Amino acid sequence: MISIETLGDELYTALRDRQVVEPLSNRFPDISIEQAYRIQERMLQRRLQDGERIVGKKIGVTSAAVMNMLGVHQPDFGYLTDAMVVNQGEAIDISTLIQPKAEGEIAFLLKRDLMGPGVGVSDVLAATECVMPCFEIVDSRIRDWKIKITDTVADNASCGVFVLGDRAVSPLALDLQTCGMVLEKNGEVVATGAGAAALGSPLNAVAWLANTMGRLGIPLKAGEVVLSGALAAMFPAVKGDFFRVSIGGLGECSVRFH
Repeated sequence: MISIETLGDELYTALRDRQVVEPLSNRFPDISIEQAYRIQERMLQRRLQDGERIVGKKIGVTSAAVMNMLGVHQPDFGYLTDAMVVNQGEAIDISTLIQPKAEGEIAFLLKRDLMGPGVGVSDVLAATECVMPCFEIVDSRIRDWKIKITDTVADNASCGVFVLGDRAVSPLALDLQTCGMVLEKNGEVVATGAGAAALGSPLNAVAWLANTMGRLGIPLKAGEVVLSGALAAMFPAVKGDFFRVSIGGLGECSVRFH
């Protein structure tokens, strides 16, 4: 019997205690995506009860590289809270995470609400204040990242923390589909990508999110940050690692782990 409350509380406790749980999909093979989102909601509710507040949303599993790596073949979404914000140049204490991986993305800052259905690319552009390079440090409370779509959905789309670059650019000032990304780990280029990796364009990804959440009655709100999805594979992070992402026309973002 699947208990939404029990599983949400289990994932919340795993987050707080920095421990892993066995995959939900193994224990409950019949779990549905809808149930997984309700578990995510319960986990989020516990965080908000702790005093955290929602500052944005994230799209997960948008690139072929990440889909193939995880064996998950559809996007998902999760919530960003103020406890997940890491300032550019600030080092991340690796002990605050469980099994982190870094991925380079484009972040959107919204200046007006965006809510589907019927949201298109032009609506996303009109609602966006600026875009910037960012790192999402994904983290999983599921043992060894052995996740299926229901596992990552329930686990708040494997959110860890995120770092925004310190340069903001109008989305009208560059082609978000073709802008190139270079990802470095400890000074070595480990991946390259382009905006098109995120569902064909980060704009498509944000439109997907606005429409998907809109069907649930949830808006993307003015002032919120939206992480639009990885532009290449994600890379494990350990103590001492330094990552830098450069995105054409957008600038750089970097993060260090200690």
